[in-house]
Amino acid sequence: MVDFTVAIPTYNGATRLPKVLDKLLAQLDTEHFSWEILVVDNNSKDNTAKVVREYQSNWPQAYPLKYIFEAEPGAAFARNRAVQEARGKWIGFLDDDNLPESDWVAAAYQFGQVHPEAGAYGSQIFGKFEVEPPQNFHRIAGFLAITQRGTTAHRYEPRKKLLPPGAGLVVRKQAWRDNVPERLVLNNVGKEAGLASEDLEALLYIQKAGWEIWYNPNMQIYHEIPSWRLSKDYLISVARCIGLSRHQLRMVRLKNWQKPLLIPIYLANDLRRLIMHSIKYKGVAKKDAIAACELELLRCSLISPFFLWKKHYLGCNKMNRSNQEKQSALQAVNPPLSCK
Repeated sequence: MVDFTVAIPTYNGATRLPKVLDKLLAQLDTEHFSWEILVVDNNSKDNTAKVVREYQSNWPQAYPLKYIFEAEPGAAFARNRAVQEARGKWIGFLDDDNLPESDWVAAAYQFGQVHPEAGAYGSQIFGKFEVEPPQNFHRIAGFLAITQRGTTAHRYEPRKKLLPPGAGLVVRKQAWRDNVPERLVLNNVGKEAGLASEDLEALLYIQKAGWEIWYNPNMQIYHEIPSWRLSKDYLISVARCIGLSRHQLRMVRLKNWQKPLLIPIYLANDLRRLIMHSIKYKGVAKKDAIAACELELLRCSLISPFFLWKKHYLGCNKMNRSNQEKQSALQAVNPPLSCK
């Protein structure tokens, strides 16, 4: 029985993984519990597998390093595969650009021992920037999973509608397996899918089942942010994906009878906030990257229900056409028997 699993989903992470693995080699105070590391290669096209094999050749036996290949692309699929393969009671997720402090694993394990009611808990995440962020970046820091919510551990109350990001997140394996669907609505493959926040969708199912979600500031990691992720175009694309995904997150929180009542209220409130922001930053958003991101988030939150409905509708039609084509092909090979 393994007490704790560190899972690292990665796509083309050959140049980033070594830093994360070196940090895990240097973890302190882990002798009193058993743990393992899983690298989940999410259909990489680079030398990710080779890098892991090279590390495995000299890796300590005390906390084994394992390699898993997940062919279906998308962060949600990689995380779900990690949950399936992990032997630990707790699973701590690190992205391949997350550098944990030397006591991160020990702090993550210890928190789980003293909070048996927790289904998941998140880290305190600092940005490690290649270049200086734009002015007022703190207003959208959460877009890049930078999470600094004080120095005291606290529970995320459902009514406040705030949750930790997937980076640096620890989940109770049983809570995930019992409550998180194998295929989430917000499964996506890159920004071209127009969606994000699949980590929050998974957490909402865990929270809705009655498990507590916590913030643990003693688990500290540094998120490496290259210069291109601070460009205005990239930040706006992130804001767009988050906004377009918002309707699904709202619906997961609600009971079925609440949805037709609250959807018009959400739409009206989103429209009000969009108008107020447009008035406040009239003429500024074109020059101010942060204001432009906030505007895009509000605009896409407003159209999120229609975007997701269209995506679902087109997806269903595509699936029906595929099924019809398969059925026609089968009938061509094996024509139905005549009733005459």
